[in-house]
Amino acid sequence: MANLLTMKLEQFIDFDPGERARLDELLSYPTETYERGKPIIREGAKVPNIYLVLTGLAARSKTLRNGERQIMALLVPGDLCDVEVFVLERMDHDIIALAETTCVLIPAEVLEGLLSEFSKLTKALWWSTMTDSAVLRQWIVGHGARDSREQIAHLMYEMLIRYRIIGQAANDTFPFLLTQEELGDATGITSVHVNRTLQQLRSEGLIDLRNRTLTVLDTDGLRKAAQYESAYLHLTRTERRDEEVSGRAGDLVDPSHRGAVRDTAEKISSLFGSGTS
Repeated sequence: MANLLTMKLEQFIDFDPGERARLDELLSYPTETYERGKPIIREGAKVPNIYLVLTGLAARSKTLRNGERQIMALLVPGDLCDVEVFVLERMDHDIIALAETTCVLIPAEVLEGLLSEFSKLTKALWWSTMTDSAVLRQWIVGHGARDSREQIAHLMYEMLIRYRIIGQAANDTFPFLLTQEELGDATGITSVHVNRTLQQLRSEGLIDLRNRTLTVLDTDGLRKAAQYESAYLHLTRTERRDEEVSGRAGDLVDPSHRGAVRDTAEKISSLFGSGTS
């Protein structure tokens, strides 16, 4: 089975066989499967493990006392659920399953050990955490500055890139497991307005969404609808058109001449020494 975590992390840095073997070891820990709608980690819980999504779809969310819910991030296969959570005494938000979802339960001390090293793996894990924060910032911008069409198009284009990176978007088709209500919880848009926006994107010939599967029919058109710029994903090696990885999503992301990705990589490298490619 392909190591989807490795496929994600190698977007930032190239690994030698020994480093790939160490990442493969993370898949050897016990797994647990959660039904759709069930909590994976509850807010307030002490967390002895770091959860790596293997299959399905999870989300970070907060629920208010009145029952209103905000989805703050989507976690696709290959994503770690808050790698830095071992620093905190208790979880400050929920991780919920939006579909039947299987996770590897990696002991927190194992990830803590990796993060305490001065190695390529350390850099890659910090890159993952920084990218998660960058995605959250984009979502905040979306809520405050993008209209509904731009928000939903932006989320779809981002998810296309993320699924392409892990090799699960053949012909620009990938699982889109969100209900319209959940899409509303992620964007702050009412379900009625979500429905209208989806119909608009369909009528424009940009997407085909059926049976919880999304096909992007016009990637350039969807990108323009979203006013999408990919630098916040920090896909360093794809940005540089590294042949080993760029074939998956290189046509969807900006080249590195924009500078933002390269600058971030250099800042991380300065903390740990050389080694990025």
